[in-house]
Amino acid sequence: MGAGGVAMRARIARGLLAVTLAMLAPQASGSMFSGDTLDKVADIMAIVVLIIVPVVAIVVFWLVHVLPERFAEKRHHPQAQAIQVLCLLSLAFGGLLWPLAWLWAFTRPVAFKAAYGTEKHETYHEEMGEQAEAGKLSAEQIHHLRAELDTMAAKGALPPSLQRLRERLARREAGDAAVPAAGGQA
Repeated sequence: MGAGGVAMRARIARGLLAVTLAMLAPQASGSMFSGDTLDKVADIMAIVVLIIVPVVAIVVFWLVHVLPERFAEKRHHPQAQAIQVLCLLSLAFGGLLWPLAWLWAFTRPVAFKAAYGTEKHETYHEEMGEQAEAGKLSAEQIHHLRAELDTMAAKGALPPSLQRLRERLARREAGDAAVPAAGGQA
């Protein structure tokens, strides 16, 4: 026999070895479950995929789309309500307007300040006024708040609640100025 016969016998021997090993291999299974357990696991997976995942995805989508509104409220953005409307519209339009709401929430309202004399929503001034009346603000902070309210009043954009706050702060500053003078005379 030649070299071709030896190669042929080697191939036949390898083929027989492969067939023998295939016959001795254990039965393969596509899952670690079988029978009724496999059906139950498949039912649970179907419920999760068809019901729970979409609900979670919708909730996460909604939470992400109201983030600009939350940041605008936290930063006392004067146009927070308009940003809220843009966030709701973004939900309706599948998120296309969300980047605009995000940018708007983090931009400084320069045109608003030019028109109204402040970059803050009026709730900011009301909260600061409450803190001033509670004695939680320094004299410098109270002076800054009153100066901002004076600037807003000069522009003619002071709501009645802030006008009353401005008057209370003016009385308070006048009272604080009179106390040291009276204390110095005694």
